Amino acid sequence: QVQLVESGGGLVQAGGSLRLSCAASGSISSMNVMGWDRQVPGKQRERVARIFSGGITDYADSVRGRFTISRDNAKNTVYLQMNSLKPEDTAVYYCTVLSRAWYWGQGTQVTVSS
Repeated sequence: QVQLVESGGGLVQAGGSLRLSCAASGSISSMNVMGWDRQVPGKQRERVARIFSGGITDYADSVRGRFTISRDNAKNTVYLQMNSLKPEDTAVYYCTVLSRAWYWGQGTQVTVSS
């Protein structure tokens, strides 16, 4: 089992920034992929960003150019730097990792006020 603990969510005004962190622990094998998803109540969970073991990144069109994903392999931690936040970024953000199987954290709320 892999445990994921997110932090860094909160309330911010439009145009502001937040940085999310996610620390992984437990039976960690090589974490080939780490990333972030988000979900608004009543809507499907959306893939936000992924970072692969070689450092390659991938972003949803809606966040590309505003969000940056990074990872610290020594700390088993993945980050999401979110800049120029918009009200439509409001959601619960979930950390996810692939370590033999996919795992998700409990989520952290991000609220962007207009």
